[in-house]
Parts: sequence; structure tokens; C-alpha cells
Amino acid sequence: MKLEDALFNWLQIDRVAEARPDDRAALDTRDFFLQVLQEDHGVVRVSVSAEDATMIHVRIEKESGTKLFFFDREAAEGLVNDIAANPRYQS
Repeated sequence: MKLEDALFNWLQIDRVAEARPDDRAALDTRDFFLQVLQEDHGVVRVSVSAEDATMIHVRIEKESGTKLFFFDREAAEGLVNDIAANPRYQS
């Protein structure tokens, strides 16, 4: 999996895990994508460093340095919004 794809997947499920802290599947999936980032891409730390109306800024740290990625906010929050809009997933 490409770095940007793994990072976007991590960001989407991180949003779900933040919105649903008791959702074990979301937490486990976030951990899975973190593991992919660490093992496949050498990422030491990943975090959301800033947000604005249209973009989410994600910073990764590797031994070789840091890098900043920008993701469309609407796309990144699509999964959590879809889950919230579906009564089947409400407890």
C-alpha cells in the first residue's frame, strides 16, 4: 500500500475512533493502519498538526525527518459522516 493511501486510511478511521471512542473495531482498525505506516513506511509518529475549513494537515515523522501531507477535509471526514448518518450503526 502506498504511503499516502495508508495515511489517508489512518486519518479516516482516526476520525471515526475519535467520534466513537467505545467502538473497538474502529480502534483496532486505526491501530492496523498505524502498524502499516510504521512497518511498511518507517513512520515513527503520525499526527494531525492543523485543520482549516477545507484541509487537514497530517505530519509524519521518520528517522530521515518530518513530512507534511494535506488532505481534503470533506473526503477525510466522509467515513465518519456516513457512519453517523446510518441509523444501523447507532447504539
